[in-house]
Amino acid sequence: MLRDLLVICGHEFVGYIDDLNNGAEIVGPYATALKLHPPSTCGMAIAIGYEHLAQRWEIFHRVSADGYVLPPLIHTRAYVRDHSAIGRGAVVMAGAMIDYCATVADLVVLWPGSVVSHNSVIGRNTFVSPNATICGFVTVGYNCFIGAGAIVADHRAVPDNSFIKAGRVYA
Repeated sequence: MLRDLLVICGHEFVGYIDDLNNGAEIVGPYATALKLHPPSTCGMAIAIGYEHLAQRWEIFHRVSADGYVLPPLIHTRAYVRDHSAIGRGAVVMAGAMIDYCATVADLVVLWPGSVVSHNSVIGRNTFVSPNATICGFVTVGYNCFIGAGAIVADHRAVPDNSFIKAGRVYA
């Protein structure tokens, strides 16, 4: 999905970086990618899932420190009120909505149909699953997972490292 989003956003897909596996579209381990595609010639997107949040954040810091640009990837069919409120490496998929005065931090992933309502803040490295709704004036901490169809009620604070299961209401 991330590869498709890269292309939709007008970027060229060069290949995957994988320190453990080989394959037709795998550039090689990170050290090889750094040599073949240095930060002066390429940007980067991080495609590591929510089951490895600590590793995602560590890799984000490593590639940022090496000078790679991690642009936010915003699908053309997402609604984003203020593009400048989207952090580095964030992914906003088709049908996601980010409303007035909402902020999405670095490395956040908003799946299709997710809603971040007015005046809410989504902390870094957080996943908001399909059709999850973050109501107004909500603060979601760092390294969180909000399950499919979950609802976080107005004026709530979700602590760092929280895991809200699919369909739950956090009130």
